[in-house]
Amino acid sequence: MTLPLILGFVLFLGLVLLFLMLLPVSSVEGALLEEVARESRRADEKKGRAALNVDFVAKPFVLLRRLVSAEPSPDLTRRLMLAGYRKPAHADIFLGARIAVPALAAFVVALFIEQNTLLFLMLAVVIGFYLPDFWLSHAIQKRRDQIKLSLPDALDMLAVCMEAGLGLDQAIVRIGHEFGISHPQLSEELLQVNFEQRAGVPRLAAWKSFADRVNIESARSFVAMLIQTDRFGTPLSKSLGAFSDALRTQRRQQAEEMAAKTTIKLVPPLVFFIFPAMGVVTVGPAVVTVMKNMRHLV
Repeated sequence: MTLPLILGFVLFLGLVLLFLMLLPVSSVEGALLEEVARESRRADEKKGRAALNVDFVAKPFVLLRRLVSAEPSPDLTRRLMLAGYRKPAHADIFLGARIAVPALAAFVVALFIEQNTLLFLMLAVVIGFYLPDFWLSHAIQKRRDQIKLSLPDALDMLAVCMEAGLGLDQAIVRIGHEFGISHPQLSEELLQVNFEQRAGVPRLAAWKSFADRVNIESARSFVAMLIQTDRFGTPLSKSLGAFSDALRTQRRQQAEEMAAKTTIKLVPPLVFFIFPAMGVVTVGPAVVTVMKNMRHLV
């Protein structure tokens, strides 16, 4: 009991001390940058976003990561991008979480578990190491589902804007600002497409990058439709209306499929929980009465 407790406490204390030693020291340049960035953080607060200095939090983890490699893993960077985290500091924070979460879990186990401490300590370290990966996979799937649900509404509004006389780029900017509250994930992706085009990226390349970031089949089909309409010169507004109707039909069919599966999913709870309780309530009194009568006869 004593040795695992000491090991867990030393590991947690060492991580805290290392984090404190690697914290950046404030300087005149940092104060100036903080003053310049204050207005943008106030705008983010008005939109309801957390005003957390990600670069400041990631600074100790950047130094730790540079001891191993100069740049974060491209695969990890891509997964974080699919979840909506595009800053380089996000990769460093994720790598730091892989160290901090196992250390915290080991400390908690060593503090509260008194029997089989070493076994639970190993399990806590392993689970804590893979817990950020589980969270990242859940965040990617959640963002993907939200963009998939909001894409038909965006296509309808895009068709309306283009029929009103706006070009494709102006309509994308308008939709990106309009969807900032109702569909923030899709709004962020559309504005990113506009930023890339303003930076000099060709339109089709920017839309292909959008499909790669979103990584859903409906977005890939939408980008393929844009490429076809740009190549053959077909009216884009009519194609958008037909494509949005197809997406809504597909979403309705998926909902009907999920509703049809509920009858099969209800079978195990009925068999293992509801039917035994009903059997006890209905047949139980009769069984008790029969047993009493048989006892008298014997």
